Amino acid sequence: MAHHHDHHHHDHAHDHAHSHDHGHAHGHAGHSHAPDHFGFAFAFGATLNTLFVVAELVFGYSANSLALISDAVHNFSDVISLLLAWGAMWLASKQPTQRHTYGYRRASILAALVNAGLLLIAVGGIAVEAINRIQEPATVKGWTVVLVAAFGILVNGGTALLFMRGRHGDLNIRGAYLHMAADAAVSFGVVVAACIIMATGWLWVDPVISLCIAAVVLASGWGLAKDSVNLALDGVPKGIELGRVKDYLHQLEGVTELHDLHVWAMSTNETALTAHLVCPAGYNDGFLHQVCEELSQRFNIHHATIQIEASGEVCRLAPAEVV
Repeated sequence: MAHHHDHHHHDHAHDHAHSHDHGHAHGHAGHSHAPDHFGFAFAFGATLNTLFVVAELVFGYSANSLALISDAVHNFSDVISLLLAWGAMWLASKQPTQRHTYGYRRASILAALVNAGLLLIAVGGIAVEAINRIQEPATVKGWTVVLVAAFGILVNGGTALLFMRGRHGDLNIRGAYLHMAADAAVSFGVVVAACIIMATGWLWVDPVISLCIAAVVLASGWGLAKDSVNLALDGVPKGIELGRVKDYLHQLEGVTELHDLHVWAMSTNETALTAHLVCPAGYNDGFLHQVCEELSQRFNIHHATIQIEASGEVCRLAPAEVV
């Protein structure tokens, strides 16, 4: 009965701690401005890029430029990725339901995963196109390509800047930023290639620059893919050292043992923790408030659930091999 009594107290304390903490969590994530700011960024980026895709298709056909038509298809995949990330951000803000008690926060992780996949597919597309171009060099209508690609640098570079602020705190924002930055780089490469070809007549420059860009996009896309797969598999989010979290919980006054510690991502910018602490001398609600507050401040873990036990012996989750 003692164990049940403790756990009942824990729930009570956690509710208070979490309601107090949750305000801090949202504040930390920039709740007051970030969703509005990024909502605008997604809307602006998706609209502008859709118009740019249409322009690229029109001018690509009129200039007989396969490069521009290919880039239009690639840019269209970016419009889809922006809409995906935007939809995930909207879903993540929805309230929990009877069936989805965490809400739909995890949609942001799925969107990041799909975005990483799209980025890697785009790299494959650029590489295949470049290799074909090396085998069969094509003449380029220089100035049309330069002007359209230069406009592409402005559109994609401008959109990337809108996402620059949040790219470290949220994997989804980082995905949108990488897509746009990669596109700006592709457009810049097209401008440089077209200028060199007009000056020298070296048709091989176009595909070689495309391959260099593909390598850069691959490097950034691979990092995004790795991080989003890690979150999808409930891995400890990047930036949180589990060893330091363990050390902090172990050294708490009155704690003699720690077990069943789990840290995972609820969304691309929210982290949860559960742990069992053995406190033979007992505890008070203030202790739990303090632990939740410290986990939030020190480690950016805003959703902590702590179970206090008088003895670890009776807990079936105490053995290290039990998950």
